[in-house]
Amino acid sequence: MRIALFACALGLMLASAGLSHAAAPALTGEIQKKYESMQSFTADFTQRLLHQESGAEETRKGTLAFQKPLRVRWETLPPHAELLVITDKDVWDYLPDEELAYQYAPEVVQDSRSIIQVITGQARLDKDFSVEAEPDENGMAVLRLYPKEPSPQLVEAVLWVDKANALIKKVQILDFYGNTNEVTLTSLKPDAPLSAETFRFAPPQGVTVENLKNQTAPERPLLQ
Repeated sequence: MRIALFACALGLMLASAGLSHAAAPALTGEIQKKYESMQSFTADFTQRLLHQESGAEETRKGTLAFQKPLRVRWETLPPHAELLVITDKDVWDYLPDEELAYQYAPEVVQDSRSIIQVITGQARLDKDFSVEAEPDENGMAVLRLYPKEPSPQLVEAVLWVDKANALIKKVQILDFYGNTNEVTLTSLKPDAPLSAETFRFAPPQGVTVENLKNQTAPERPLLQ
């Protein structure tokens, strides 16, 4: 009798796990379809950075604007002021407190495994990641992503997705060194009207500009 009960319980566990993994491709397809149909969005964000080695934790707040094909304005508020502007011509990372601006070629953010691609929903989950469904959390679906070719900036990611509209509400990135970068999006407005001015940047007078457009990777990790 005990053997039969154990076998039954094991069967239910395996069936449940099978359903969970089966749900991942379906939800991945919904997310892909949703973000393919969206032309833009705006959101507020709260970012939580946890440094593995020191145990230090940092919380930042700011605003995010995205427009296809890959225009981004990521603005962090003081006391961690930073402005990241991405277009098809340049990537600008401006640190006002340091009076310093880095200029990169757009190729530094075009990899599907980049944090920016994941947060904006542009990463190709169906091609570049192995996706596993986790138990729902606070009414949201949870997906764990493993890049098929890990990079130092991303070895694992977790997405929290609103099941009602397939929008990504939270992203957690784990890098090679065990550091965690968690971004929660609120007030998310799909297809928000955005002007070209949103994605323009000119270094203020007196700011030092480091032109690094010949580099294949940023001088400092972006969004960190």
